[in-house]
Amino acid sequence: MKLTTMTQVTVDGVMQGNGPIDLDRGDGFERRGWAMGVGDDDTRALITETYRRADAFLFGRRTYELFAGSWGTIGEMRAHPIGVALHDTPKYVASSTLTAPGWANTTVLSGDPMAAIGELKAKPGGELQVHGSGTLIRGLLENDLVDEMTLIIVPVVVGQGMRLFPDSGPDIALSLVDSRVDSKGVTTQVFRPAGRPQYAIA
Repeated sequence: MKLTTMTQVTVDGVMQGNGPIDLDRGDGFERRGWAMGVGDDDTRALITETYRRADAFLFGRRTYELFAGSWGTIGEMRAHPIGVALHDTPKYVASSTLTAPGWANTTVLSGDPMAAIGELKAKPGGELQVHGSGTLIRGLLENDLVDEMTLIIVPVVVGQGMRLFPDSGPDIALSLVDSRVDSKGVTTQVFRPAGRPQYAIA
């Protein structure tokens, strides 16, 4: 399977707290909801169709629990095409502490998660998708397990919060596959990792 990620980020690279505060109550971050109501119908349709084409989903524990408590539980969200796709499609959670997932079609990847994810990728199929799950994505990038990365960049600077890319991490060259901007200024960029960047030599 091809491992793909889709992440909503601010212009300053923050991915934390894009949704309602009542769903994400962690660590005192106060600027939640920055992605709510942004993006036009085309961007929302793109996000929905991405979920619907997944052959499997992969989560870190925290994002899995947020999704299970919203898309997996709230009636209106469960009935949405994204909720239906999440319910009907196999879900994998990279976690050493989750022992009893309550959401149907969920498998916990314990032990060495990167080795288990590598085995998943080796199976036949289409897309193994990662949504949210910043800590997991950073680990996947460090282990060269990401095949394609979609960034949905919301035109806002929030000035605090967890960023997708840490201050210190692997350096990765990216090849642009697709880029579009919607009528509300939300930019969608699709990249494929392309090895290490080339640097100027002094």
